[in-house]
Amino acid sequence: MQRFAALLDSLLLTPSRNEKLELISGLLRETPDPDRGWALAALTGAVDFPAIKAGTVRSLMADRVDPILWTLSRDFVGDTAETASLLWPEPENGSLEPPPTLGEVVAAMSQATRSNAPLVLAGLLDRLDTPGRYALIKFATGALRIGISARLAKVAFAQAFAVSVDKVEEYWHGLEPPYADLFAWATGTAPPPRTDLLPLFRPFMLAHPLENEAISLADYVAEWKWDGIRVQLVHVGGETRVYSRGGDEISASFPEIAGALHIPAVLDGELLVRGAAQGGEAGGAASFNALQQRLGRKTVSKAMLADAPAFVRLYDVLMLSGDDLREQPWSERRARLEALMPQLDPARFDLSQTIAAQDMEALAEIRAGARDAAIEGIMLKHRQSPYVAGRRAGLWYKWKRAPLLIDCVLMYAQRGSGKRSSFYSDFTFGCWNGDPDAGAELLPVGKAYFGFTDEELRFLDRHVRQHTVAKYGPVRETDRSLVFEVAFDSVHLSKRHKSGMAMRFPRIHRIRQDKPPHEADRLETLRALVT
Repeated sequence: MQRFAALLDSLLLTPSRNEKLELISGLLRETPDPDRGWALAALTGAVDFPAIKAGTVRSLMADRVDPILWTLSRDFVGDTAETASLLWPEPENGSLEPPPTLGEVVAAMSQATRSNAPLVLAGLLDRLDTPGRYALIKFATGALRIGISARLAKVAFAQAFAVSVDKVEEYWHGLEPPYADLFAWATGTAPPPRTDLLPLFRPFMLAHPLENEAISLADYVAEWKWDGIRVQLVHVGGETRVYSRGGDEISASFPEIAGALHIPAVLDGELLVRGAAQGGEAGGAASFNALQQRLGRKTVSKAMLADAPAFVRLYDVLMLSGDDLREQPWSERRARLEALMPQLDPARFDLSQTIAAQDMEALAEIRAGARDAAIEGIMLKHRQSPYVAGRRAGLWYKWKRAPLLIDCVLMYAQRGSGKRSSFYSDFTFGCWNGDPDAGAELLPVGKAYFGFTDEELRFLDRHVRQHTVAKYGPVRETDRSLVFEVAFDSVHLSKRHKSGMAMRFPRIHRIRQDKPPHEADRLETLRALVT
């Protein structure tokens, strides 16, 4: 536990990606099983302790320290784990037990119930110093927020043992923490884990943003970039699973898709919902907002299956009837996919069509006119490209359509987490529902927490503190004095929001200190952009 705590402390203070990789690699090489496996699981968010949540920590602290001191300290520090680790009272005669290992921590917290979780957590905290308590609380609540992605942790694993990160990605999804078989393979003490007997996830091939690259349509094929969620369908041994881009299984959320593939295959495509029920017929797909109603559901009602039927627009085929096609060029895989289509249910699968254009100038004109609710841009794929995990230069490019822009007024702010826990960095903004000079109301239309520089963040934090007019728990309402130019990909009608609209991927494009609030845009302007 102490080594893991030291790692978290170092990662928080290390901005360099290469240094972070070396820190994680060192822990994985030098820490014995199973602690290194549990550390890896913690870094990748692969462990969950249902009985222990942030509320457990808050309740425990309210019992151990003065409640007013706790509340004021938590508000000042901005992070529950950091505040609790500093305020936790030391045992009167010191702890009689040595610090727990990560394995001990996992065993204790896995067996905890809602009723005894505070007692279990308190017993562990009593055996740790301040850094150890901080690491324990972060681990227990699943809120590390230290700037480490699952991908970076896997790269560090590959670097630690000089193995292929692509192989690490592929083997990873067939294993459970603490990954004993993965470490055994990486250290050369066991053969690779078997991946051919179960419907397991294979890492996606990704694309680089198109910037100044010289592209010839003689070498590249153009295809629409659909605005759904990228999925992989795997059918092995009579079982089909649906995976998201991150490798999470989402079969339960889309049972009609999981039940529609009966051919041994691994397919890559975009999950969408039919547009008819939502009023959007273009491309046969509705906007992302319609799809979003189904995401994350463990069970799906018959009404939802009927109102928002899902289908997959297929991009690629990785494996088919026992043949691994990933080393084949895109043109060969495309031919196999086209030949496969008549065997698939047309209600659940269709083929993402290529775009005919003479040259890039003509393609640019086509892209500029693409405002279909389900189109996000254009993909450019080299005709000879194999299907390789991750982003490889020169193979695939994404050419997203230009964002939409609108001027909004800052309404509310909330402090962030992790490195931003001391700054107001989550901002809610709105548009006028009429003429502001005639008493129109400002209604929230979106929320964003990125798009600004560190210097701009400091300005915004200062502005919120100086212009707060009301407090609602952690939320601060500001006076209507600051205008943002907000960029977003699309906007859709939504009954869940008071304004009646929801933005897709809003981000702060510019801070308009030069623009008075009454000149910000009105809802009718935003409504005209609904797709």
